[in-house]
Amino acid sequence: MSALLLFGLNHETADLALRERLAFPAPVLTDRLASLRRAVEPLAPEQAILSTCNRTELVLAVGASSDVDHAEARTLAWLAEQGQLDPQALRSHLYVHRDADAAEHIFRVAAGLDSMVLGEPQILGQLKDAARDAQAAGSLGPTLHQLFQSAFACAKEVRTHTAIGSASVSLASAGVRLAQQIFGQLSETRMLFIGAGEMIQLCLAHFAAQQPQALVVCNRTLARAEALAAEHGGSAMPLSLLPERLHEFDVVVSCTASTLPILGSGLVGRALKRRKHRPMFLADLAVPRDIEAEVRGLSDAFLFTIDDFSALVSQGTQARRDAAAEAMVYIERAREGFVQRMASREQLPLIKALGQYADGLVEQEVSAGLRRLSPEDRAAAEPTLQGVARGVVQKLLHGAYAGLNDPRPEVRSATAAQVQALLRLDGFSKGSE
Repeated sequence: MSALLLFGLNHETADLALRERLAFPAPVLTDRLASLRRAVEPLAPEQAILSTCNRTELVLAVGASSDVDHAEARTLAWLAEQGQLDPQALRSHLYVHRDADAAEHIFRVAAGLDSMVLGEPQILGQLKDAARDAQAAGSLGPTLHQLFQSAFACAKEVRTHTAIGSASVSLASAGVRLAQQIFGQLSETRMLFIGAGEMIQLCLAHFAAQQPQALVVCNRTLARAEALAAEHGGSAMPLSLLPERLHEFDVVVSCTASTLPILGSGLVGRALKRRKHRPMFLADLAVPRDIEAEVRGLSDAFLFTIDDFSALVSQGTQARRDAAAEAMVYIERAREGFVQRMASREQLPLIKALGQYADGLVEQEVSAGLRRLSPEDRAAAEPTLQGVARGVVQKLLHGAYAGLNDPRPEVRSATAAQVQALLRLDGFSKGSE
């Protein structure tokens, strides 16, 4: 049976600077997946990477339980190499989960219980992207496929039956409140949004509701910026115009997949000089950062990163605790179901052998019956004989199939021993694959 192994760090275990060094944005993710695969195969034939502004997680399906320690050592060495870090120093910032605990962690992530903003919905889409990326890279096998599908189903249950979504406080609304602390009413401000992903779309919806004087979307793909700006009555501009126009904006929100900063301290400094001491609010929601950290030291620049929002999103604690407690009921149920499905896979070779045995019995008895008939009657009688024989065999073996798929491991084990002893299906011992 495959073993699950999960490595991760998030906003609670690592600061922004460390998360930046181990972030794998879309432009480099495919290469990193290929590199991880080379590092851990053949020990761990399945791999997936989840990389967001708040977390980087590696999920592996290890071929055999006896290989987990070796696979863990290889994974730690690979991750440390990506960030040019000492493995033991990095280890203190990581959480490592195995098997059922790894599955439960992924279910919590999918449901939004492990996010900076409890219940935020974006993480589920990011988890689906991680599954699609792994599938496209050829590293999504049956174990991780089952894990992700179970996580998506669990998240749907949680959102359907609890108030976890309504209890969330989004980063976008927190950004609005921070900007209001600087400018008061935002209706007289001019706003610039850099990027066109999910986070920018959410921010646009919240900031546009403040009816700003101007709203501009800036993106590498101008057509995408124009379409997004049109939804909120704004305009678009290409990235190439940032140096020329940055000084026009009071509020700047950036979240792209760039691996290098888009706004350097020199560029922002020149824009502030042209603004003649009028303040500028800058929200950098990207990891790696879109705005150089040195901007925080410039006069009249108010720079906030993803980690600066944690205090604001801690409001409504009791409501979120209640919703999280309800959600854990569904997560525990999903964990138990996943463990049972994975455990039942131990008997798949024996179940397959039992099916082959049943097919052989049917073929043998039908052939014997057809030989007793005249040639002209055989064609008409064969479907009936097939149906009768298959029905009898399936009824006789129903108990064996039920026992091999029973959620209780002791029942599966006892049934496997009985089936092998009675039917002499040698070579299919418990746990073989």
